[in-house]
Amino acid sequence: MTLTPTPGQTVGPFFGYALPFPRDNELVAPDAPNAVRLHGRVLDGHGDPVPDAILELWQTDADGTVVQEQGSLRRDPATFTGFGRASTDDDGHYSFTTLTPGAPFFAVTVFARGLLNRLFTRAYLPGATDAFLDGLDPDRRSTLLTTTDKTGSMETGPMTGYRFDVHLQGERETVFLSYPRHEA
Repeated sequence: MTLTPTPGQTVGPFFGYALPFPRDNELVAPDAPNAVRLHGRVLDGHGDPVPDAILELWQTDADGTVVQEQGSLRRDPATFTGFGRASTDDDGHYSFTTLTPGAPFFAVTVFARGLLNRLFTRAYLPGATDAFLDGLDPDRRSTLLTTTDKTGSMETGPMTGYRFDVHLQGERETVFLSYPRHEA
């Protein structure tokens, strides 16, 4: 049986009360060995911050294994689930504390006001290569590359950081992906 599509609605902005959960952006604790930070901003077509977006992060573990732990919302020091969720602040900033994936990228899903559906993209590690990334025009490829920086706090000290800004539209629009059976 084939279902008939119905008109869409935007996917937000109702995230503030519906989706967050405690420590949702910490795939590992900030003071965990080998912890890294994936952070950046979500920007609209004019380069203005999107203050009410949510990003989901899906990734392999440090060995490149797709994690299949039950309970992605679990946050304990011993279980790495490969899933996290972060809200943007008033300046469009988001941040995850995680591990460097064994695969060359983080998979990122974006939910934001005005979108009819979520957006999928990838945040590639510096120097990464794979068939998808290599097949893109060099100008478009750059929208998927993270840059390395040092981040941290007084409590955790410096840690490796990967910066990845998401541009929803415009001249610097991030490359977004479409998957089978996903309505764009």
